Amino acid sequence: MNGSAPVFRRAFLRRAVLATLLPLLPSPLLAGEPTTVILRLQGSNTINANLGPRLVAALLAERGYRDPQVIPATVMDEWQLVARAPNGSAVAIQIAAHGSSTGFNALAAGTTDLAAASRPIKDNEVSALANLGDMGSKDAEYVIGLDGLAIIVHPANPLRELDLQQLAQVFAGDVTDWQQLGGPSGPIRIYARDDRSGTYDTFRELVLNPAGKRLSTAAKRFESNEELAQQVAADPGGIGFTSLAAAVKAPKLALRDGEGRAIAPSEASIATEDYPLARRLFLYGSPAQRSDWARSLLEFSQTPAGQAVVQQSGFVAQRIEPLTISDTRGMPPAYLELARRAQRLTVNFRFTAGSARLDNKALRDVERLAAFMRRPENAHRQLILVGFNDATEDPARAALLARLRATAVATALRHQQAFAGELLSLGDQLPVAGLSANGRVKNRRVEAWIQ
Repeated sequence: MNGSAPVFRRAFLRRAVLATLLPLLPSPLLAGEPTTVILRLQGSNTINANLGPRLVAALLAERGYRDPQVIPATVMDEWQLVARAPNGSAVAIQIAAHGSSTGFNALAAGTTDLAAASRPIKDNEVSALANLGDMGSKDAEYVIGLDGLAIIVHPANPLRELDLQQLAQVFAGDVTDWQQLGGPSGPIRIYARDDRSGTYDTFRELVLNPAGKRLSTAAKRFESNEELAQQVAADPGGIGFTSLAAAVKAPKLALRDGEGRAIAPSEASIATEDYPLARRLFLYGSPAQRSDWARSLLEFSQTPAGQAVVQQSGFVAQRIEPLTISDTRGMPPAYLELARRAQRLTVNFRFTAGSARLDNKALRDVERLAAFMRRPENAHRQLILVGFNDATEDPARAALLARLRATAVATALRHQQAFAGELLSLGDQLPVAGLSANGRVKNRRVEAWIQ
Protein backbone atom coordinates (compact mmCIF):
# COMPACT_ATOMS: atom_id res chain seq x y z
CA MET A 1 0.00 0.00 0.00
CA ASN A 2 1.31 3.46 -0.89
CA GLY A 3 2.27 5.23 2.32
CA SER A 4 0.95 8.56 1.03
CA ALA A 5 -2.64 7.26 1.04
CA PRO A 6 -4.02 7.63 4.57
CA VAL A 7 -5.24 4.41 6.14
CA PHE A 8 -8.31 6.12 7.58
CA ARG A 9 -9.35 7.25 4.08
CA ARG A 10 -9.12 3.69 2.73
CA ALA A 11 -11.18 2.46 5.67
CA PHE A 12 -13.84 5.07 4.91
CA LEU A 13 -13.96 4.03 1.25
CA ARG A 14 -14.35 0.38 2.22
CA ARG A 15 -17.18 1.14 4.64
CA ALA A 16 -18.88 3.24 1.97
CA VAL A 17 -18.76 0.32 -0.48
CA LEU A 18 -20.09 -2.13 2.11
CA ALA A 19 -22.89 0.21 3.10
CA THR A 20 -24.31 -0.09 -0.40
CA LEU A 21 -24.37 -3.89 -0.37
CA LEU A 22 -27.41 -4.51 1.76
CA PRO A 23 -30.60 -2.55 2.44
CA LEU A 24 -31.02 -0.83 5.78
CA LEU A 25 -33.32 -2.95 7.89
CA PRO A 26 -35.38 -2.03 10.95
CA SER A 27 -34.46 -5.22 12.78
CA PRO A 28 -32.09 -5.13 15.77
CA LEU A 29 -28.40 -5.51 15.13
CA LEU A 30 -27.00 -9.01 15.43
CA ALA A 31 -23.51 -7.85 16.37
CA GLY A 32 -23.99 -8.55 20.07
CA GLU A 33 -25.48 -12.02 19.67
CA PRO A 34 -23.52 -15.28 19.62
CA THR A 35 -23.20 -16.49 16.04
CA THR A 36 -22.34 -19.76 14.29
CA VAL A 37 -19.80 -19.38 11.49
CA ILE A 38 -21.20 -21.28 8.51
CA LEU A 39 -18.78 -20.19 5.77
CA ARG A 40 -15.34 -18.62 5.39
CA LEU A 41 -14.37 -16.78 2.21
CA GLN A 42 -10.89 -15.33 1.64
CA GLY A 43 -8.85 -13.98 -1.26
CA SER A 44 -9.25 -11.46 -4.04
CA ASN A 45 -9.96 -7.85 -3.15
CA THR A 46 -11.59 -7.45 -6.58
CA ILE A 47 -14.18 -10.10 -5.69
CA ASN A 48 -14.54 -9.93 -1.93
CA ALA A 49 -14.79 -6.16 -1.61
CA ASN A 50 -18.26 -6.27 -3.20
CA LEU A 51 -19.26 -9.29 -5.27
CA GLY A 52 -18.46 -11.92 -2.63
CA PRO A 53 -20.68 -10.37 0.08
CA ARG A 54 -23.47 -9.80 -2.47
CA LEU A 55 -23.42 -13.44 -3.59
CA VAL A 56 -23.47 -14.66 0.00
CA ALA A 57 -26.36 -12.32 0.91
CA ALA A 58 -28.38 -13.48 -2.11
CA LEU A 59 -27.79 -17.15 -1.25
CA LEU A 60 -28.87 -16.54 2.34
CA ALA A 61 -32.05 -14.81 1.14
CA GLU A 62 -32.83 -17.71 -1.17
CA ARG A 63 -32.60 -20.07 1.82
CA GLY A 64 -34.92 -17.94 3.94
CA TYR A 65 -32.35 -16.15 6.07
CA ARG A 66 -33.15 -12.55 6.96
CA ASP A 67 -31.72 -9.32 8.40
CA PRO A 68 -28.28 -9.53 6.69
CA GLN A 69 -25.79 -7.01 8.03
CA VAL A 70 -22.10 -6.31 7.55
CA ILE A 71 -19.97 -5.99 10.68
CA PRO A 72 -16.38 -4.75 10.13
CA ALA A 73 -13.61 -6.70 11.83
CA THR A 74 -10.69 -5.14 13.65
CA VAL A 75 -8.42 -6.02 10.70
CA MET A 76 -8.63 -3.82 7.59
CA ASP A 77 -10.54 -5.40 4.67
CA GLU A 78 -12.06 -8.11 6.83
CA TRP A 79 -15.65 -8.33 8.08
CA GLN A 80 -18.51 -10.62 8.94
CA LEU A 81 -21.81 -10.88 7.13
CA VAL A 82 -24.34 -11.88 9.79
CA ALA A 83 -27.96 -12.94 9.32
CA ARG A 84 -30.81 -14.60 11.16
CA ALA A 85 -31.64 -18.21 10.28
CA PRO A 86 -35.27 -19.33 9.81
CA ASN A 87 -35.15 -20.81 13.34
CA GLY A 88 -34.14 -17.42 14.77
CA SER A 89 -30.47 -18.17 15.49
CA ALA A 90 -27.69 -15.89 14.26
CA VAL A 91 -25.15 -17.09 11.70
CA ALA A 92 -22.01 -15.46 10.29
CA ILE A 93 -19.92 -15.65 7.15
CA GLN A 94 -16.32 -14.50 7.56
CA ILE A 95 -14.96 -12.59 4.57
CA ALA A 96 -11.42 -11.28 3.96
CA ALA A 97 -10.14 -9.38 0.92
CA HIS A 98 -6.34 -9.27 0.87
CA GLY A 99 -5.51 -10.61 -2.61
CA SER A 100 -5.88 -13.80 -4.62
CA SER A 101 -2.75 -15.50 -3.32
CA THR A 102 -3.97 -15.14 0.29
CA GLY A 103 -7.04 -17.22 -0.57
CA PHE A 104 -4.93 -20.15 -1.74
CA ASN A 105 -2.66 -19.80 1.29
CA ALA A 106 -5.73 -19.91 3.53
CA LEU A 107 -7.00 -23.07 1.80
CA ALA A 108 -3.62 -24.69 2.47
CA ALA A 109 -3.76 -23.61 6.12
CA GLY A 110 -7.35 -24.79 6.55
CA THR A 111 -8.55 -21.30 7.53
CA THR A 112 -11.03 -20.80 4.69
CA ASP A 113 -13.64 -22.86 2.88
CA LEU A 114 -13.41 -21.05 -0.46
CA ALA A 115 -10.71 -19.00 -2.17
CA ALA A 116 -11.73 -16.05 -4.34
CA ALA A 117 -9.25 -15.33 -7.13
CA SER A 118 -9.10 -12.83 -9.97
CA ARG A 119 -6.61 -15.01 -11.85
CA PRO A 120 -6.34 -18.76 -12.47
CA ILE A 121 -4.73 -20.99 -9.89
CA LYS A 122 -1.03 -21.54 -10.58
CA ASP A 123 0.60 -24.94 -11.08
CA ASN A 124 2.57 -24.64 -7.85
CA GLU A 125 -0.63 -23.83 -5.95
CA VAL A 126 -2.36 -26.87 -7.45
CA SER A 127 0.59 -28.97 -6.21
CA ALA A 128 0.57 -27.37 -2.77
CA LEU A 129 -3.16 -28.10 -2.41
CA ALA A 130 -3.05 -31.65 -3.80
CA ASN A 131 -4.26 -33.07 -0.49
CA LEU A 132 -7.58 -31.24 -1.10
CA GLY A 133 -8.09 -32.87 -4.50
CA ASP A 134 -7.41 -31.65 -8.04
CA MET A 135 -7.82 -27.89 -7.62
CA GLY A 136 -7.49 -27.36 -11.37
CA SER A 137 -10.48 -29.57 -12.17
CA LYS A 138 -14.02 -28.53 -13.08
CA ASP A 139 -15.18 -29.76 -9.67
CA ALA A 140 -12.87 -27.32 -7.88
CA GLU A 141 -12.70 -24.32 -10.24
CA TYR A 142 -15.77 -22.16 -10.78
CA VAL A 143 -15.70 -19.10 -13.04
CA ILE A 144 -18.25 -16.80 -11.42
CA GLY A 145 -18.01 -13.88 -13.83
CA LEU A 146 -15.76 -11.84 -16.10
CA ASP A 147 -13.89 -8.62 -15.66
CA GLY A 148 -11.44 -6.54 -17.63
CA LEU A 149 -8.35 -4.77 -16.42
CA ALA A 150 -9.07 -1.22 -17.43
CA ILE A 151 -6.16 1.07 -18.27
CA ILE A 152 -7.33 4.41 -16.95
CA VAL A 153 -6.06 7.97 -17.34
CA HIS A 154 -7.11 11.43 -16.18
CA PRO A 155 -10.25 12.82 -17.90
CA ALA A 156 -8.19 15.60 -19.52
CA ASN A 157 -5.74 13.15 -21.14
CA PRO A 158 -6.37 12.96 -24.94
CA LEU A 159 -4.76 9.53 -25.34
CA ARG A 160 -7.32 6.90 -26.39
CA GLU A 161 -5.39 3.73 -27.32
CA LEU A 162 -2.09 1.89 -26.82
CA ASP A 163 -0.60 -1.40 -27.90
CA LEU A 164 0.54 -3.84 -25.23
CA GLN A 165 4.21 -3.21 -25.98
CA GLN A 166 3.77 0.52 -25.33
CA LEU A 167 1.80 -0.26 -22.20
CA ALA A 168 4.61 -2.45 -20.87
CA GLN A 169 7.16 0.28 -21.60
CA VAL A 170 5.07 2.83 -19.70
CA PHE A 171 4.64 0.69 -16.59
CA ALA A 172 8.28 -0.40 -16.63
CA GLY A 173 9.34 3.25 -16.61
CA ASP A 174 10.97 3.12 -20.06
CA VAL A 175 8.54 5.71 -21.42
CA THR A 176 8.31 8.58 -18.98
CA ASP A 177 6.67 11.48 -20.85
CA TRP A 178 3.24 11.61 -22.46
CA GLN A 179 4.77 13.30 -25.51
CA GLN A 180 6.48 10.00 -26.37
CA LEU A 181 2.99 8.52 -26.87
CA GLY A 182 1.65 11.39 -28.96
CA GLY A 183 0.17 13.34 -26.09
CA PRO A 184 1.06 16.70 -24.53
CA SER A 185 4.41 17.05 -22.81
CA GLY A 186 4.40 16.07 -19.16
CA PRO A 187 5.68 13.33 -16.83
CA ILE A 188 3.86 10.01 -16.62
CA ARG A 189 2.99 8.87 -13.10
CA ILE A 190 2.21 5.17 -12.60
CA TYR A 191 -0.44 3.68 -10.29
CA ALA A 192 -0.56 -0.08 -9.71
CA ARG A 193 -2.10 -2.70 -7.42
CA ASP A 194 0.00 -4.36 -4.74
CA ASP A 195 1.89 -7.65 -5.04
CA ARG A 196 -0.77 -9.77 -3.31
CA SER A 197 -3.44 -8.75 -5.80
CA GLY A 198 -4.76 -11.01 -8.54
CA THR A 199 -5.24 -7.81 -10.53
CA TYR A 200 -1.50 -7.21 -10.39
CA ASP A 201 -0.76 -10.87 -11.18
CA THR A 202 -2.96 -10.61 -14.27
CA PHE A 203 -1.32 -7.39 -15.41
CA ARG A 204 2.14 -8.84 -14.90
CA GLU A 205 1.29 -12.04 -16.81
CA LEU A 206 -0.52 -10.34 -19.71
CA VAL A 207 1.53 -7.16 -20.11
CA LEU A 208 4.89 -7.09 -18.33
CA ASN A 209 6.17 -10.67 -18.65
CA PRO A 210 5.59 -11.06 -22.43
CA ALA A 211 7.61 -7.87 -22.95
CA GLY A 212 10.36 -8.97 -20.56
CA LYS A 213 9.64 -6.03 -18.26
CA ARG A 214 9.23 -5.42 -14.54
CA LEU A 215 7.03 -2.85 -12.86
CA SER A 216 8.79 0.45 -12.25
CA THR A 217 9.89 1.00 -8.67
CA ALA A 218 8.41 4.50 -8.98
CA ALA A 219 4.89 3.07 -9.24
CA LYS A 220 2.50 3.98 -6.42
CA ARG A 221 0.93 0.77 -5.09
CA PHE A 222 -2.59 0.22 -3.74
CA GLU A 223 -4.49 -2.63 -2.11
CA SER A 224 -7.83 -1.15 -3.23
CA ASN A 225 -9.08 -0.87 -6.83
CA GLU A 226 -11.41 1.95 -5.88
CA GLU A 227 -8.75 4.08 -4.24
CA LEU A 228 -6.35 3.59 -7.15
CA ALA A 229 -9.05 4.79 -9.56
CA GLN A 230 -9.71 7.86 -7.44
CA GLN A 231 -6.00 8.73 -7.31
CA VAL A 232 -5.65 8.52 -11.12
CA ALA A 233 -8.77 10.64 -11.57
CA ALA A 234 -7.11 13.36 -9.50
CA ASP A 235 -3.73 13.27 -11.28
CA PRO A 236 -3.47 14.77 -14.82
CA GLY A 237 -0.25 12.81 -15.35
CA GLY A 238 -1.57 9.55 -13.96
CA ILE A 239 -2.11 6.17 -15.58
CA GLY A 240 -3.17 3.01 -13.78
CA PHE A 241 -4.72 -0.40 -14.13
CA THR A 242 -7.71 -1.50 -12.15
CA SER A 243 -10.83 -3.62 -12.31
CA LEU A 244 -13.34 -2.45 -14.91
CA ALA A 245 -15.96 -2.38 -12.16
CA ALA A 246 -13.89 0.24 -10.30
CA ALA A 247 -13.28 2.37 -13.40
CA VAL A 248 -16.83 3.35 -14.30
CA LYS A 249 -16.18 7.11 -14.44
CA ALA A 250 -12.60 7.09 -15.76
CA PRO A 251 -11.49 7.26 -19.43
CA LYS A 252 -10.47 3.74 -20.46
CA LEU A 253 -7.93 3.11 -23.22
CA ALA A 254 -8.53 0.75 -26.15
CA LEU A 255 -5.72 -1.83 -26.41
CA ARG A 256 -4.09 -3.62 -29.31
CA ASP A 257 -2.31 -6.97 -28.95
CA GLY A 258 0.08 -7.67 -31.81
CA GLU A 259 -1.76 -8.07 -35.11
CA GLY A 260 -5.16 -7.71 -33.47
CA ARG A 261 -7.20 -4.53 -33.76
CA ALA A 262 -7.50 -2.04 -30.90
CA ILE A 263 -10.37 -3.16 -28.67
CA ALA A 264 -11.96 -1.07 -25.93
CA PRO A 265 -13.20 -2.73 -22.74
CA SER A 266 -16.96 -3.28 -22.93
CA GLU A 267 -19.44 -5.87 -21.74
CA ALA A 268 -19.41 -7.56 -25.17
CA SER A 269 -15.62 -7.59 -25.65
CA ILE A 270 -15.12 -8.91 -22.12
CA ALA A 271 -17.92 -11.51 -22.37
CA THR A 272 -16.23 -12.96 -25.49
CA GLU A 273 -12.79 -12.43 -23.92
CA ASP A 274 -11.62 -10.66 -27.10
CA TYR A 275 -10.44 -7.63 -25.11
CA PRO A 276 -6.70 -8.13 -24.49
CA LEU A 277 -6.97 -7.71 -20.72
CA ALA A 278 -10.23 -9.59 -20.16
CA ARG A 279 -10.00 -11.95 -17.23
CA ARG A 280 -12.03 -14.51 -15.37
CA LEU A 281 -13.12 -14.28 -11.75
CA PHE A 282 -12.97 -17.53 -9.80
CA LEU A 283 -14.07 -19.31 -6.69
CA TYR A 284 -12.04 -22.38 -5.72
CA GLY A 285 -13.09 -25.03 -3.25
CA SER A 286 -11.83 -28.48 -2.39
CA PRO A 287 -13.75 -31.15 -4.34
CA ALA A 288 -12.91 -33.64 -1.56
CA GLN A 289 -13.54 -31.55 1.58
CA ARG A 290 -16.45 -29.24 0.91
CA SER A 291 -19.11 -28.08 3.35
CA ASP A 292 -22.77 -27.75 2.40
CA TRP A 293 -22.54 -23.96 2.41
CA ALA A 294 -19.39 -23.92 0.28
CA ARG A 295 -21.01 -26.26 -2.24
CA SER A 296 -24.18 -24.18 -2.24
CA LEU A 297 -22.35 -20.91 -2.92
CA LEU A 298 -20.37 -22.44 -5.79
CA GLU A 299 -23.52 -23.83 -7.38
CA PHE A 300 -25.53 -20.64 -6.74
CA SER A 301 -22.85 -18.58 -8.50
CA GLN A 302 -23.66 -20.42 -11.75
CA THR A 303 -27.42 -19.90 -11.65
CA PRO A 304 -29.28 -17.05 -13.38
CA ALA A 305 -29.89 -15.52 -9.94
CA GLY A 306 -26.19 -15.71 -9.09
CA GLN A 307 -25.19 -14.25 -12.45
CA ALA A 308 -27.66 -11.41 -11.91
CA VAL A 309 -25.72 -10.56 -8.74
CA VAL A 310 -22.49 -10.56 -10.78
CA GLN A 311 -24.01 -8.06 -13.21
CA GLN A 312 -25.40 -5.87 -10.43
CA SER A 313 -21.94 -5.75 -8.85
CA GLY A 314 -20.46 -4.10 -11.95
CA PHE A 315 -18.87 -7.19 -13.52
CA VAL A 316 -19.82 -9.07 -16.69
CA ALA A 317 -22.18 -11.98 -16.19
CA GLN A 318 -21.93 -15.23 -18.12
CA ARG A 319 -25.07 -14.59 -20.13
CA ILE A 320 -25.59 -15.48 -23.77
CA GLU A 321 -27.05 -12.70 -25.90
CA PRO A 322 -26.99 -12.01 -29.67
CA LEU A 323 -24.93 -9.13 -31.06
CA THR A 324 -25.18 -7.54 -34.48
CA ILE A 325 -21.66 -6.90 -35.79
CA SER A 326 -21.65 -3.58 -37.63
CA ASP A 327 -17.92 -2.78 -37.76
CA THR A 328 -16.73 -5.21 -40.46
CA ARG A 329 -13.52 -3.44 -41.48
CA GLY A 330 -10.66 -5.83 -42.23
CA MET A 331 -12.77 -8.96 -41.97
CA PRO A 332 -12.05 -11.90 -44.33
CA PRO A 333 -14.80 -12.55 -46.92
CA ALA A 334 -16.25 -15.63 -45.19
CA TYR A 335 -16.53 -13.79 -41.88
CA LEU A 336 -17.97 -10.71 -43.56
CA GLU A 337 -20.68 -12.84 -45.18
CA LEU A 338 -21.42 -14.43 -41.79
CA ALA A 339 -21.75 -11.01 -40.14
CA ARG A 340 -24.29 -9.99 -42.80
CA ARG A 341 -26.61 -12.95 -42.24
CA ALA A 342 -26.20 -13.87 -38.57
CA GLN A 343 -25.64 -12.49 -35.08
CA ARG A 344 -22.68 -13.30 -32.90
CA LEU A 345 -23.37 -14.67 -29.42
CA THR A 346 -21.59 -13.35 -26.34
CA VAL A 347 -19.66 -16.51 -25.65
CA ASN A 348 -16.35 -17.89 -26.90
CA PHE A 349 -15.17 -21.43 -26.27
CA ARG A 350 -11.55 -21.87 -25.33
CA PHE A 351 -9.39 -24.90 -24.73
CA THR A 352 -6.78 -26.32 -22.43
CA ALA A 353 -3.26 -25.54 -23.59
CA GLY A 354 -2.18 -27.36 -26.77
CA SER A 355 -5.35 -29.42 -27.19
CA ALA A 356 -8.91 -29.52 -28.51
CA ARG A 357 -10.23 -30.23 -24.99
CA LEU A 358 -12.65 -27.64 -23.66
CA ASP A 359 -11.46 -25.81 -20.55
CA ASN A 360 -13.55 -25.68 -17.36
CA LYS A 361 -15.42 -22.51 -18.31
CA ALA A 362 -16.19 -23.85 -21.78
CA LEU A 363 -17.67 -27.03 -20.31
CA ARG A 364 -20.20 -24.93 -18.38
CA ASP A 365 -20.71 -22.59 -21.34
CA VAL A 366 -21.82 -25.61 -23.39
CA GLU A 367 -24.63 -26.09 -20.88
CA ARG A 368 -25.54 -22.38 -21.08
CA LEU A 369 -25.57 -22.39 -24.87
CA ALA A 370 -27.69 -25.54 -24.99
CA ALA A 371 -30.22 -23.91 -22.64
CA PHE A 372 -30.19 -20.76 -24.80
CA MET A 373 -30.91 -22.75 -27.96
CA ARG A 374 -33.81 -24.55 -26.23
CA ARG A 375 -35.65 -21.28 -25.62
CA PRO A 376 -38.91 -21.11 -27.59
CA GLU A 377 -37.80 -18.00 -29.49
CA ASN A 378 -34.76 -19.89 -30.83
CA ALA A 379 -36.60 -23.05 -31.87
CA HIS A 380 -36.34 -22.30 -35.59
CA ARG A 381 -32.95 -20.55 -35.56
CA GLN A 382 -29.68 -22.14 -36.68
CA LEU A 383 -26.53 -22.31 -34.57
CA ILE A 384 -23.23 -21.73 -36.38
CA LEU A 385 -19.85 -22.58 -34.82
CA VAL A 386 -16.73 -20.89 -36.19
CA GLY A 387 -13.32 -22.33 -35.32
CA PHE A 388 -10.05 -20.39 -35.23
CA ASN A 389 -6.43 -21.24 -34.55
CA ASP A 390 -3.29 -19.22 -33.87
CA ALA A 391 -0.88 -18.52 -36.72
CA THR A 392 1.31 -21.47 -37.66
CA GLU A 393 3.81 -22.15 -40.43
CA ASP A 394 1.21 -24.35 -42.13
CA PRO A 395 -2.15 -22.63 -42.87
CA ALA A 396 -3.69 -26.00 -43.78
CA ARG A 397 -2.85 -27.37 -40.33
CA ALA A 398 -4.28 -24.22 -38.70
CA ALA A 399 -7.52 -24.71 -40.63
CA LEU A 400 -7.69 -28.38 -39.61
CA LEU A 401 -7.15 -27.63 -35.92
CA ALA A 402 -9.75 -24.86 -36.07
CA ARG A 403 -12.30 -27.30 -37.50
CA LEU A 404 -11.43 -29.90 -34.85
CA ARG A 405 -12.14 -27.34 -32.15
CA ALA A 406 -15.50 -26.42 -33.70
CA THR A 407 -16.30 -30.13 -33.91
CA ALA A 408 -15.39 -30.60 -30.23
CA VAL A 409 -17.91 -27.91 -29.24
CA ALA A 410 -20.57 -29.40 -31.53
CA THR A 411 -20.03 -32.84 -29.96
CA ALA A 412 -20.34 -31.45 -26.43
CA LEU A 413 -23.55 -29.65 -27.43
CA ARG A 414 -25.05 -32.87 -28.82
CA HIS A 415 -24.63 -34.44 -25.39
CA GLN A 416 -26.85 -31.60 -24.13
CA GLN A 417 -29.42 -32.20 -26.88
CA ALA A 418 -28.45 -29.06 -28.78
CA PHE A 419 -27.23 -29.13 -32.36
CA ALA A 420 -25.07 -26.91 -34.56
CA GLY A 421 -26.43 -26.47 -38.07
CA GLU A 422 -23.16 -25.31 -39.59
CA LEU A 423 -19.44 -25.57 -38.81
CA LEU A 424 -16.93 -23.12 -40.28
CA SER A 425 -13.15 -23.05 -40.06
CA LEU A 426 -11.29 -19.78 -40.53
CA GLY A 427 -7.90 -21.14 -39.44
CA ASP A 428 -5.51 -18.38 -38.46
CA GLN A 429 -7.59 -15.61 -40.01
CA LEU A 430 -8.89 -12.70 -37.90
CA PRO A 431 -6.58 -12.98 -34.88
CA VAL A 432 -7.68 -11.08 -31.80
CA ALA A 433 -4.23 -11.18 -30.21
CA GLY A 434 -0.53 -11.54 -30.95
CA LEU A 435 1.78 -14.52 -30.63
CA SER A 436 2.48 -14.36 -26.91
CA ALA A 437 1.45 -17.43 -24.90
CA ASN A 438 -1.75 -15.72 -23.78
CA GLY A 439 -2.38 -14.33 -27.27
CA ARG A 440 -2.15 -17.79 -28.81
CA VAL A 441 -4.70 -19.07 -26.28
CA LYS A 442 -7.08 -16.26 -27.21
CA ASN A 443 -6.72 -17.00 -30.92
CA ARG A 444 -7.48 -20.71 -30.42
CA ARG A 445 -11.20 -20.20 -30.03
CA VAL A 446 -14.64 -21.16 -31.26
CA GLU A 447 -17.21 -18.41 -31.75
CA ALA A 448 -20.96 -19.08 -31.66
CA TRP A 449 -23.37 -17.36 -34.09
CA ILE A 450 -27.11 -17.62 -34.57
CA GLN A 451 -29.08 -17.16 -37.76
